[in-house]
This record gives sequence, structure tokens and C-alpha cells, in this order.
Amino acid sequence: MIHNFNAGPSILPRQVFEQASQAILDFNQTGLSILEIGHRTPLFQAVLDEAIALVKELMQLDSDHEVLFLHGGATTQFFQVPMNLLNDNETAAYLDCGVWGTKPIKEAKLFGHVNVAASSKDRGYTYIPRDFEIPADSAYFHYTTNNTIEGTQMHFVPETTVPLVADMSSDVLSRVMDFNRFSLIYAGAQKNIGAAGVNMVVVNKNILGRVTRQLPSMMDYRKHIENGSMLNTPPVFAIYVCMLTLRWLKEQGGVAAIEKINNQKAALLYDTLDSIPVFKPTVDKADRSKMNVVFVMENPELEKAFLELCKKEGMVGVKGHRSVGGFRVSLYNALPLGSVKTLVELMQHFALKHA
Repeated sequence: MIHNFNAGPSILPRQVFEQASQAILDFNQTGLSILEIGHRTPLFQAVLDEAIALVKELMQLDSDHEVLFLHGGATTQFFQVPMNLLNDNETAAYLDCGVWGTKPIKEAKLFGHVNVAASSKDRGYTYIPRDFEIPADSAYFHYTTNNTIEGTQMHFVPETTVPLVADMSSDVLSRVMDFNRFSLIYAGAQKNIGAAGVNMVVVNKNILGRVTRQLPSMMDYRKHIENGSMLNTPPVFAIYVCMLTLRWLKEQGGVAAIEKINNQKAALLYDTLDSIPVFKPTVDKADRSKMNVVFVMENPELEKAFLELCKKEGMVGVKGHRSVGGFRVSLYNALPLGSVKTLVELMQHFALKHA
């Protein structure tokens, strides 16, 4: 049996794979594949409508928030956000807590001024800053809710009157939040809500239309809203997989139900790491991610042996990011608690052998 701890693209529910694979052969008993149906036909419109409705339901969004499914992944949003929200003479505030903080900061500087409100670079991005101020005149405040590479997570929403923009790519719909507090949320689908190839954007339409620059149509959120995410040919199959995954999440009991399971998985793994001297978590306890658990070994010479054991036992994706090293175990929504239990047993066995 394979246990998939990949950081992304990552594990999806088994029933989503089965339904998607069937749709490739025959979509809804039409005799057509989901890969060949017209995107402007009622067949796909129903898919898109359901996907949008499920996002609105699961996030409990108000009528001011619109849901878009766009090309380009989260990386495109690094520049599309400031292009739409930041004038040349304005300043946006950003939080720098790792790779996915520094990259959007770089892109935003192409469109206006950037104030780095706080950074955890001084300690290798192993914690989340808390005592920082967001200037009231900021165009918006951008932060990444979960840092996939470094293994940190924001367990609070900043208190501010400034519009909030969040990259939720790696923890969206994994825990209960007041999503209406955000003016704009974006998330690449390939970690918690679907397959690679589509980016979900949730935007409060009242924040749009304030920049003075001319926007290319494909970069203008308002044009995408007007055209219902079909300004051009959308990534049909990726949206379909999102719809199936969102449907699965609703069947599990929604966000509150999956959060309880996610808390169990994270608690089990962190408790094990804290109790076995062989392993060493790298992140401050208060800021540990419940999606991406990052750790090293007290004796680095044992890392290769542990990786080989994981490979032998079907543990996939446990090697840390190349920029960090060590190990990373991703606990996304679709990962069963049983996989974490199996990994924990393996870790305990390894620790006994090498104590």
C-alpha cells in the first residue's frame, strides 16, 4: 500500500480518482469524455456552477464575494493581485514568512511600493511574527496562511481595517475561518481542493476598479466575473476534479468535520516527534503547520537510512524541500488518519533500532 505524503500535487480522495477516470471515458453517460465536451455547453456549465456553489457553501460566503476558477496557478496571482489592487503611488503591506512570501513581494514591487510589515527570515523562517503593525493607509495586507516549505502556519487572522489578501494554497478549506473577512483569497488547487492546472480566487467585488492603470482583459478580475470564469477556455478537467473534491468534502461533513480529523493527524505526528529524541521538529510549537510537518534528525547521518525505510514501506513524499532539507510530511484533507498511524509506527520502530 502506498501512503502519499507529497506536498503538491498531492493526495486526493479515492472516489474522486474513480469518478474522474470514469468521466474521461464517459462523462455522465453522454458517450463523450470530459476532456472533449465544449466548455460553453450546458454539460460543463453545470460542473462550473456546482463548483462555485460548493465553494460559497463551504466557505459560507456573503453576496459580496465572487468565486473564480482561473488559469496560471497561485504564482500568477503574485502579480495579478497588485496589478488589480495597487496603484503606482500606493503602498501595500506584506508579511514575509518564507519562499511564498518573498516571491509575491518581488512581483508587487513592479506595480507599486511594498512595505514588509514583518519577516521571520532572521531565524530561518521557523516562526510567525506577531508584534507587527499594518499601516492604516496600506492598499492591502498580503500574507500566506500556511508556508508549505518551511512548515509554519498562521493560526490567527490579523486585526486590521486594511483589506486582507491571503494565499491559502496549502490550507484552504482545511479549517474553519471567517472567509468573509478577506477581500481576496487565492489558492492553487493541487493541495487540498483538486488537481494542478487551476487556481481558485475568491474576491470581494467592492475592492475592484480602484486602480488607474489600464488592465489587460485576461488580468482583470472584473472581466472574469462578468464572464463567469469563461473569458477564455477554462481548464475544464481541472475544474471538474475540483468540483468532485469539493463535493467529497461536503459529504464528509464540511470544513468543521475535516478540521477535527486534520487536528487528530497533526497532534499524533507532532506528539510522536516530540517524544522521540531521534527526530527534531524545526518550527516553534505555537506556529507549527497542521498541513506540512517539517523535521530533521538529531543525527543527520541517519536521514538516508530513514528515507530508504520509508521508500521500502510505501511512504511517498517524505523528503524535505531541497531548500530546507530534512523531512516534510503533508497532511492534507484527503490523507487518511490511518496513513499517519502507519508512519508513526515506522518512526517508533526506527527510533528503537537507532536509539
